[in-house]
Amino acid sequence: MSGSPRIDAGTGAGARRDRPARMPQQRPHWAADPLRELADRLGESVPAAVHPDEIAAILESDGMTDDHIRLTYGREDSFALAEDLFARVPRTGPPPRPEPPPPAAVPWRAGLAGCLLRGLVFALPGLAYVLGAPFLADAAGEGRGLPAGTDVLLVGALAGWAWNQALAHRAYAWLGLGDRASAARALLIGAPAGALLGTAAALAVTGPGEGAALAFATAQAVYQGAATALLVLARDRLLLYALTPMALGALLTLALDVPVVVRAALLAVSGAAVLALAGREVLRAGKVRRGSARAASNPRAACGPSLWRSLPYGIFGLATGVLVLYAVLQNLLGPGTTGVVAAPGAVALTLSMGPAEWLLYRFRRGCDAGLRASTAHSAFRRAATLTLARCLGGYLVVLLALLAATTVLWIGAPVPDTTRAAGLLFIGVMLWTGLLLQAFGAVAVAATVCAVAALLQTAALFTGPAVTGTVALAVPGVASAVLAVLVCVLLGRATAHRP
Repeated sequence: MSGSPRIDAGTGAGARRDRPARMPQQRPHWAADPLRELADRLGESVPAAVHPDEIAAILESDGMTDDHIRLTYGREDSFALAEDLFARVPRTGPPPRPEPPPPAAVPWRAGLAGCLLRGLVFALPGLAYVLGAPFLADAAGEGRGLPAGTDVLLVGALAGWAWNQALAHRAYAWLGLGDRASAARALLIGAPAGALLGTAAALAVTGPGEGAALAFATAQAVYQGAATALLVLARDRLLLYALTPMALGALLTLALDVPVVVRAALLAVSGAAVLALAGREVLRAGKVRRGSARAASNPRAACGPSLWRSLPYGIFGLATGVLVLYAVLQNLLGPGTTGVVAAPGAVALTLSMGPAEWLLYRFRRGCDAGLRASTAHSAFRRAATLTLARCLGGYLVVLLALLAATTVLWIGAPVPDTTRAAGLLFIGVMLWTGLLLQAFGAVAVAATVCAVAALLQTAALFTGPAVTGTVALAVPGVASAVLAVLVCVLLGRATAHRP
């Protein structure tokens, strides 16, 4: 017969059968007391027990068998040992009931107001072109129906866009390692280098009579670096305050004939404010003592993030920049057209980046909830796919509403036809799904798809107008579908969402 106690259904699960009393074995005076050692090891659970059965349950959960108890402590079973412990150790009563823990923070929560603010500061710099239009009017045309100086501004903007995407990733990587000083140093070195790169790229395509466009492109490159520093250091509101004079002046030009001197002054004030605030915040961040506790505990902080890991982010930034410019400037590629046709699409796409960021957080939050609620892989994949459909559908609704609003409010802008609206929506899908893959570390995949699409769009410029128009719609359509499928495949796995 086993030495385990017999459970009596009539007296409860914790009852034990009656058995003859057995005297504990005598312990020599020189030997250690195993019962005292056991009580010390069990800690506060023994004096806090209100019944021997509570101690017996603790002993059994500790893995003690009856054979082990008989050999080690000289008692018949866990109940006998529990009774001895209960009798020997003074009672202290149950411990005070702890305060209820604070409610757990909801993961991946982001304020909608903060995301909308970022979308606004992304869109406001576009008003600088409205305010500075007279300074570009004297340059020579480009021969393809483009406004004067457009190529100078676009090439400089694309170079700065790509560089600052990679720079932002490197600075964020330092911040993730807990080294704010190194992040500030990366911005302090990288932002001026990006300004030089943007100026050099614009200079390479500057033609006769385009000196004003080159000066504007230089200011644009300086702004891009300074704004990147403020955004990385989470100083969005400072950037908004600095851009306010320029934005108000641009809106004023829609109703009044603002003198050129006033236009130049407003541009200079906002530009100088952005540059000064960025310099101040970077220097402040650089004064943080390097080697904080978090950085010291992270072995990766010793050598820093790899430069090569930032390269795909730069390629992704360049490719998406090219695609966005093709989408919003496709109306400029025909003779006799003006930039006002493309303005509503550009503003709508830029403003949509705020809600897009908020919906990225919503996707991660929804997948986190699905991960906790699902018990099978197929159930989680279904939940992730439904979350993707809701978030992506919500973004397209927002983008379409912004396109309609900007078209109505923009004076002189024609209503975009179905083809151009569909092309803009496809570009929006590419941007959102690409940013989503980038957020989960699959930036190389997103950069590859977007780069191929940008190359195809560029190659189509050297073909006939019919081919160009077809490619302008087919390429972003196919690329957006590929990215959406990749999101379902890569992010439909539970392992992609675990920390």
